[in-house]
Amino acid sequence: MNTTSFKTTYAKNPERGRKWHIIDAEGQVVGRLASRVAHLLMGKHKPSFAPHMDCGDHVIIVNAGKVRFTGKKMDDKVYLTYSGYPGGQKSATPRQVLAKHPTRVVEGAVRRMLPKSRLGDAMYRKLFVYEGPGHPHQAQKPESFTI
Repeated sequence: MNTTSFKTTYAKNPERGRKWHIIDAEGQVVGRLASRVAHLLMGKHKPSFAPHMDCGDHVIIVNAGKVRFTGKKMDDKVYLTYSGYPGGQKSATPRQVLAKHPTRVVEGAVRRMLPKSRLGDAMYRKLFVYEGPGHPHQAQKPESFTI
């Protein structure tokens, strides 16, 4: 029997290897975009990934108002919200949400793909979504990321 033991190693300081990525969402399918962004925010692309640590990168999404849906989802899909009061349920299609709050569609899709915990909240805080092509994060020197 082989007595060689393997040791699991964890990243000591996740802050050290954190990068900034910028993604142009123009013409991207919402679900595919959100899946890849959640992957980056969690840090699953790194060899030092650990599910109990926030070792992901920062992500900037520009042109969020120009995303697309496949099929007839733009009119058939329904987002429901409920205030908790009688008669407090509201519904909206992606077309209506994009017209009023263009960043909400992408933010919501990514948020629902992250862990539902304090760790997921910390990961979500590293996401920055903007309606147009501009963003105030030039000082961080974000790297372009293509999907």
